[in-house]
Amino acid sequence: MRGASTQVRVRASAPVGARGPRPACGVDSTPLEAPLPDHALLIDDDRVLGDQLRRWLEPRGLLVEQRPTAAAGLAALGADGGPYDLLLLDLSLPDMDGLDLCRAARARGLSLPILMLTARGDTEDRVLGLELGADDYLPKPFDPRELLARARALLRRARPAPGGRALRFGALRLDPDAGTAHRDGALLPLTAHQHAILWALASRAGRVLSRAQIAELVDLGLEDALDRAVDVQISRIRALIEADPRQPRHLLTVRGVGYRFSPADGEG
Repeated sequence: MRGASTQVRVRASAPVGARGPRPACGVDSTPLEAPLPDHALLIDDDRVLGDQLRRWLEPRGLLVEQRPTAAAGLAALGADGGPYDLLLLDLSLPDMDGLDLCRAARARGLSLPILMLTARGDTEDRVLGLELGADDYLPKPFDPRELLARARALLRRARPAPGGRALRFGALRLDPDAGTAHRDGALLPLTAHQHAILWALASRAGRVLSRAQIAELVDLGLEDALDRAVDVQISRIRALIEADPRQPRHLLTVRGVGYRFSPADGEG
């Protein structure tokens, strides 16, 4: 979003995304972690913000490439997400609302994690972003360390640690090593949060989990709209994994409590 220069002072943990004079960046004494082979696309027309994030994130293993408009961002993503592992998306773009861009990305079948960056304080906007397929949000101004922590959490969920056992339930197969889900052999375009929710329930098949437990297991956030956020994600998962989402066989609602995964098979 255009405007005055964006403030950042990583040594003092001052926020990124705040408006004000641009201070000199000193040497950050924070120990660097091992570089991660991850590549983020930042769609935001604030060039100063992009430069500051690159200088702070790239030494910590997260490469950042910026596009200033929705059109340029969608072109960079292409039909398969391009080389990117993560999308950092500003909601206030000059040519398209970021929520519409999020919808367009998911309509293409892109499953890379989406982290919304927003100066909007309305909870409804944040919930709508999650409904449209975003995985997390971060209000501006923000501390770059929090951005990095959230980005790493999304990337971990998108690529679960190796060593897990693949689970099969009828036509549904979940692979924690690859971070994928298939139904009848077809790859399902689950977002990082959706895959994490599905795995949290399927790996505890038969056990009822409350909405609060699900949100905690996958770090869903949105404490002020938690029930709706979980329900929306469950509804979207059902649309992908169930033969008939209106009569689910796997993701079952336990009224007044939460959700349970049933290892039903024999779907037609």
